[in-house]
Amino acid sequence: MNDVSQIAEEIVAREGGYVNDPDDPGGATNFGVTIHTMRRLGLDLDRNGQVNEQDVRVLSREQAVAIFIEHYFERPRIRDLPAELHASVFDMYVNAGSNAVRILQRLLRDMRIDVTVDGVIGPQTIAGVQQGMAAAVDHFVDAYGIARRNYYYSLADARPASRKFARRLDGGKGGWITRAEEFISLRYHLSHDQHRERTAKWV
Repeated sequence: MNDVSQIAEEIVAREGGYVNDPDDPGGATNFGVTIHTMRRLGLDLDRNGQVNEQDVRVLSREQAVAIFIEHYFERPRIRDLPAELHASVFDMYVNAGSNAVRILQRLLRDMRIDVTVDGVIGPQTIAGVQQGMAAAVDHFVDAYGIARRNYYYSLADARPASRKFARRLDGGKGGWITRAEEFISLRYHLSHDQHRERTAKWV
């Protein structure tokens, strides 16, 4: 599970193919790679002088995997975190950018470990994570997954248009919540009733 290529392949499978949901700030997306990322990287795949939705559509699975490994694992230094965290933090970085690291840093601060919440993995954060892992060796990965889940709920609390990503039409868990819980031990998953209670105030 800790092999980065395997993790990246699993992220691509989780993300699925081309979508362009008007309620998703990411815009046109293929295999989890957004049009904004492709523009930032200058990926004019059809060589027509501009990066647009067509370029997103023709992006290959292999290209998406390569983008994720270089720009969402290596460059943010997720590789320097303990291997037990690679899958969850990498997956969250693809989904939420540097907020994935801020969630980690806030978790450390909740544990009274002094780190700056800046979304950047540097020596301070790496040392803080090592300290946190040592203090809660059997629980830290779950705690991060639970913090991810709480982050998704809070996004939906603040932005009604995003609630469909956290709660299905039938009231069950939406994609955001099930995605977070893929990285949480079963004993910490919310029950159907707990999820309904958490989202009861949503219109």
